[in-house]
Amino acid sequence: MEPVSGQQALRVAEDQPQTAPQHPWTRYVALGDSFTEGIGDPDPSRPGYHRGWADRVAEELAARTQHFAYANLAVRGRLIEQIRDEQMGPALELKPDLITLCAGGNDVLRPGSDPDETARILDTMVQVLSTTGATVVLFNGPDVRETPVVGSIRGKVAIFNENVRTVAKRHDAVVADLWSLRELTRPNMWDEDRLHFSPLGHHTIAAMVLETLNVPHQLDPVEPSPLPERSWREARVDDVVWARHHLFPWVIRRLRGRSSGDGVTPKRPNIEPLFGGSMPPGVAAGDQPESR
Repeated sequence: MEPVSGQQALRVAEDQPQTAPQHPWTRYVALGDSFTEGIGDPDPSRPGYHRGWADRVAEELAARTQHFAYANLAVRGRLIEQIRDEQMGPALELKPDLITLCAGGNDVLRPGSDPDETARILDTMVQVLSTTGATVVLFNGPDVRETPVVGSIRGKVAIFNENVRTVAKRHDAVVADLWSLRELTRPNMWDEDRLHFSPLGHHTIAAMVLETLNVPHQLDPVEPSPLPERSWREARVDDVVWARHHLFPWVIRRLRGRSSGDGVTPKRPNIEPLFGGSMPPGVAAGDQPESR
């Protein structure tokens, strides 16, 4: 099947009859930073591996078509220029028909950064990716109003988000809207470091991405139980503990020019089938080919 892009692909997915594959994509490549790598959603069965929303999306897509393959080139801590320089070339070589790109979040977090300049780099990246004919999915930033410390850059995030929508419209890309996903304002959706999403957050985001693509899925919404009320003193103690274990190490790494992704390589650099997804028909027992 020839790749289709943007809104055309969404219409194709929506119009698929129930007896046919329920989306038009067979080669999915994910680009980005810790968000797309899946940090905050560790896989207990694979030490050091993080599952994340992109894996969850790929699993649902694989269950709805044969010959589906998936690569994830995202690496934690990457800035937008690093994603451009390190991930775009390998992604193009994999010849995807579906690309998700979340880039610029780490740049926007940095003091003194310019969300307009970050979006300019994003625009050049999407321009190149869109020439492949693949469907390109972009992400805006979540509403960080209720997030300690990070909430102070809410205005910068809003400016970047508007730029993301402009870039998407210019290149017929699709926007997965984190800002409007109000469930993400709940504390349960965030990892204890308050910078990455929890398994529940990744699950919720994966469902939103699939719905944005008009793909049916089995990711049932999960209603988190309410957190117990805390006193002002308990909340401040939690803030101090968080700052000591997560905020200060992050600041020190930035001052030293280091990154959490130093020495880290992509978790799925090759585009490969997903176990558990739809597989091509097998060969009957009596029709086994002769060994060579």
